[in-house]
Amino acid sequence: MKRSRFSEEQIIGVLKEQETRMSMADPCRKHGVSSATFYR
Repeated sequence: MKRSRFSEEQIIGVLKEQETRMSMADPCRKHGVSSATFYR
């Protein structure tokens, strides 16, 4: 099984940050995550 590049805490932080903003691109750009990875 492939190891995740991000810890669970980092993933939860990005998801919570996205909930507070209208745009999905800002948190993804800030944390270096592509939009495809975010939706997956």
